[in-house]
Amino acid sequence: MVTLTENPRPVTTGSGRRRRGAGARGHSWLAAAMLSPTLIVLALVVFYPLVAAMRESFYTSGETLDADGFVVEGEQFSGLANYAGVVGERFMNAAFNTTLFTVVTVTLEVVLGVAMALVMNRAFRGRAVLRASILIPWAVPTAVSGLMWKWIFQADGVANALLGTEILWTAEGVHAKFAVIIADVWKTAPFVGLLVLAGLQIIPHEVYEAARVDGASPRQTFWRITLPLVRPALLVAVLFRLMDALRIFDLPYVLIGPRKHSVETLSGLIWDEATRVHYGPASAYGTALFLYIAVIAFVFVRLLGADLLSDVRGRGKEAVNAA
Repeated sequence: MVTLTENPRPVTTGSGRRRRGAGARGHSWLAAAMLSPTLIVLALVVFYPLVAAMRESFYTSGETLDADGFVVEGEQFSGLANYAGVVGERFMNAAFNTTLFTVVTVTLEVVLGVAMALVMNRAFRGRAVLRASILIPWAVPTAVSGLMWKWIFQADGVANALLGTEILWTAEGVHAKFAVIIADVWKTAPFVGLLVLAGLQIIPHEVYEAARVDGASPRQTFWRITLPLVRPALLVAVLFRLMDALRIFDLPYVLIGPRKHSVETLSGLIWDEATRVHYGPASAYGTALFLYIAVIAFVFVRLLGADLLSDVRGRGKEAVNAA
């Protein structure tokens, strides 16, 4: 009796395995050769400055006194002395301002960005004009945006005229924080809306048709269909905005001014120390900011992006198996 089996497994000889191994090694070398220019550029513009800044954070420059009281010029190894400022009042205030701006602005930008994306995704007459008008703030350079909002928030500016008040928005105080938050949300909320709109464009219309047939309300459709399906694009938008907001510098600098206690951020503090030729403390603060951003990114990916990363790995494995 002859037994037929379905999908018989092919027999792989030793020479076949050797040819496949050589082919895989050839593809690996080709991939490494194609990626080498990018890796070299990253090493020059990212890795080397980072290592140089970390090294500079352990040194002090200028004129100092040695143990015998003599003046010594040049760089001197100071150990962790520059990192003592990390627990100082000015650094902690800058860290608080940076965290506050990041949490508040990113939260508001996500809410407004999703709303903008939902409006831009609808089909109606004049949609192209609406999309262009919504994206204009994001296209405006940050320095120009800061100058524009500085004019709006002047004592005799448009903001006080509309509100009927005489608030000093660009002076020290809580109003300066509100001014920075409003200006930043106005500029970067369209960026979140653009990324979310890209995620909405790939959702099949059949899903919404099935929801309407089943009698789902607009609120149920949003929470049960739109938000879960647009989640990967939304996570990418939030991650990009977190990384950008944590290093905010130009908008508070142009809108309020340098060395303002109420709006000074970590990047502003680093810039101020570097312009005063305090390269050691500036490098120490820069290293602390880098570690802060790295921790935030790691926690974000671990807590909110685990499903997204597992989905990407699953698709990658499917592509490899199919090949």
